[in-house]
Amino acid sequence: MASICYYSLSLPPIRKPPNSHTTRPFSTCLSISIPNPFLRSSHTFRGSVTRANDSPSSTTVQQQGDAQKPSEEDSMSIDNLHSFFKLNLGKWKGSFFQFDAYGNLLQKVSTKLAVSSYGEDELISLIQTLYIKQPPSSTSISGYDDEPEWAEYKIKETNMFTVDKYQQIGFFPKERAFALRYQTAGMLETVLRQGVLGEDDTGEESPKNLKLPSRRPSIVCENCLYSLEKDMRARAFHIMDPKGILEMLLVFLEERGDGVPFPPSLDNTTFQGNTNRILPYLGKWKGHSITKRSGVYGATIAEADTVSSLEINGKGQLIQDITSTSTGGEVTTNVPWTGTQSDNLVIFDGGYQITLLPGGMYMGCPCDVANSVAEYKSFHLEFCWLEAPGKRQRLVRTYDVEGLAVSSTYFSEIKL
Repeated sequence: MASICYYSLSLPPIRKPPNSHTTRPFSTCLSISIPNPFLRSSHTFRGSVTRANDSPSSTTVQQQGDAQKPSEEDSMSIDNLHSFFKLNLGKWKGSFFQFDAYGNLLQKVSTKLAVSSYGEDELISLIQTLYIKQPPSSTSISGYDDEPEWAEYKIKETNMFTVDKYQQIGFFPKERAFALRYQTAGMLETVLRQGVLGEDDTGEESPKNLKLPSRRPSIVCENCLYSLEKDMRARAFHIMDPKGILEMLLVFLEERGDGVPFPPSLDNTTFQGNTNRILPYLGKWKGHSITKRSGVYGATIAEADTVSSLEINGKGQLIQDITSTSTGGEVTTNVPWTGTQSDNLVIFDGGYQITLLPGGMYMGCPCDVANSVAEYKSFHLEFCWLEAPGKRQRLVRTYDVEGLAVSSTYFSEIKL
């Protein structure tokens, strides 16, 4: 279910956001990568290290700042920013799903998103307005079918500064995928409050029958993948509590256009009949990965061809075998992994968990991020969307132990 190889990379120092000490969930130095079965081949980073690992599999990413003129860098970043905005523009009709860490559906809310932009060049900004369908009011008169009410929520503007410094964007223009970092889960909490409680929301800290994100989550990560078949996308959010434990998983499934009659739903998918959500992932997969540094400049730092297989042995264990070959064929790595499945939760050796969701999706993260940090290990968050049988996309976000997103890796894979 994953196939990134371990290559030690030397990177130029990563620029950190202003007041970053107030947003870091962990405060210790960056070290080597965490063992991760779904990301075993993941490109990992050593914070401020300026030379490559001495092992044969090491590759070195050269300093790129001096190789390009400032005007060329500015042009590249502006082009990426405009491409990112263009990818998001339009009217989106969708459904918002909340799952617990075990893949159980907690809430479903209908949403609409209107996205526009203003300004030019590096001063361009993205404006987003979220509309949340209100539940029927407890004060409504029986027998009267009122038009549904929608609560309006203005999302903070997105611009060159916010996506580069605060959200630490990982953007893949050709592949139509991106990853973003958030400091709070305020927007997501609003969707839950408005969509579940509506006008009856009293603003209490813990409304009955409603699980809200922690007020100070350690990590809020969005991974977005666009459909390969239609103008639709899935935006998946990992919410880690202050202790670094997975608190909940949230998914927006959205389709663009004025003529969308009904919002897309995970209930109407090819895989709805599968009671065991692991089945679509079994077999052998072949694909290609691209890794980029975080930020608007988003330089590509590694590419690889991947082959992975996932099987269930006679003991009921999940056996995964991963082979990854760097572009050019200089390095080939093979790694086997063993895991166990309990309902919709898969835990692999090394302390990495996968939550299987409906609709051909899964989301992965360490079982305990704080433990990874205590052991001086970077960590990874993953979102996979198997939209149709035999074809899937994956997006992996790599963090250092200070909670900064240092890179993102996109995978495109087909089943053999």
